[in-house]
Amino acid sequence: MYLDQEDERILAGKQGETKAKMLELLVALGKVFGAERLVPIRSAQVSGASYKTIGEYGLQWLSSLDAKAVVPAVLNPIGMPRERWEEMGVDPDFARKQQAVVAAYERLGIGLECTCTPYYLHETSYGDHLAWSESSAVSYANSVIGARTNREGGPGALAAALIGKTPCYGLHHAENRKPQVIVRVQADTRDWSIAHYGALGYHTGKLVGNRIPFFSGLNPDSDRLKALGAAMAATGAVALYHVEGITPEALKVPFELSGLEIITVESEEIEKLFKVLPVDAVAVGCPHCSPDELATIARLLNGRIVTKPLYVFVAQGVINTNLKTVDSIEKSGARVFADTCMVVSPVMEKYSAIMVNSGKALAYVPDMCGAMARIGTIEECIAVATG
Repeated sequence: MYLDQEDERILAGKQGETKAKMLELLVALGKVFGAERLVPIRSAQVSGASYKTIGEYGLQWLSSLDAKAVVPAVLNPIGMPRERWEEMGVDPDFARKQQAVVAAYERLGIGLECTCTPYYLHETSYGDHLAWSESSAVSYANSVIGARTNREGGPGALAAALIGKTPCYGLHHAENRKPQVIVRVQADTRDWSIAHYGALGYHTGKLVGNRIPFFSGLNPDSDRLKALGAAMAATGAVALYHVEGITPEALKVPFELSGLEIITVESEEIEKLFKVLPVDAVAVGCPHCSPDELATIARLLNGRIVTKPLYVFVAQGVINTNLKTVDSIEKSGARVFADTCMVVSPVMEKYSAIMVNSGKALAYVPDMCGAMARIGTIEECIAVATG
């Protein structure tokens, strides 16, 4: 792999042992995947932030590092809200360990916006090279924005943040971003909700695996695209997809589609996922809610009181710019929490069945929370939460 003079200095330990080890990690990854060089990145997003997922050994490793991020970098959701963990019901021992994880990342210069939607907080543009690790964020960056990132592991994304570069392979190359399978949606999707797009992603991810799908028959907005990609990344390993006439590369790049396998999805396949199931909690915001989603939730809750626990998960930066909306939501008894989500917080493990409006959550809640999961539209979620 080609390394420039500055890379060689880092590798020789001229900027400290930690940066040398981080560059060694990036070089090793690059060699495994056939990268010929490193590419500078615009930003990084680091997973492995919840103590629930990294545990004591992960914390010890983080605490052993001594360097600073050289590009803007944020964390994935952690296991609790940083400011309201007691209100959420987080065990104090877990909170202490989670705070130690956050402090370790802060010491490394990683921003403490703990979110799976970093694109709401920092400008990301078409063609930008990134090192993001959360699967739904990777899907959104590649597909909806047209930026370029592989799905990085937590250590790889952290190394990229500390070095400012990542190995140039995979989805960093235009030739690797072409469609590999066509998905024709044969349904009237004009009234499909965000949850329907999440259910479509949940179903389609199982069919396409890690291939790059090209969708026809859809007309989604950005929130629906977010839900579609997040779910495909959960049930498959889809890091990039294209939607005919909608996503940037589908508009800019003359894709050759002849000869590709065609998968047909009909409305009945999606509707059957919306099973009625008694639940004891409702959780939305997986991925974290957008400002528009918050406004919809506030409108639906106006004048109503929740009778089941209703959790709304969102980035702190989005809360800060939508305080009146958040206050309106919480007047109902619902709780809007930053920094965490239903998947990585141990608090959600006390419920036996959780209703969500997300295909990603539908996929992850059973394994990560040990609860049954029911998917519904946001209107259905609010109706269940308010009795």
